[in-house]
Amino acid sequence: MERKPDMIRALVFIFVIGLAVTGLTTLHASEPKSRAADVVNPSLLSSADE
Repeated sequence: MERKPDMIRALVFIFVIGLAVTGLTTLHASEPKSRAADVVNPSLLSSADE
């Protein structure tokens, strides 16, 4: 019987870590991008102006 509480704690710990990672990923994805397209490939913008 000693193993079951340890397994439950491990599962809860993994679940909480998963929630934290999901939350941080969502926060990172929702940050506004500041001219990321200009930095990645400026040639696309210059060819569109022509």
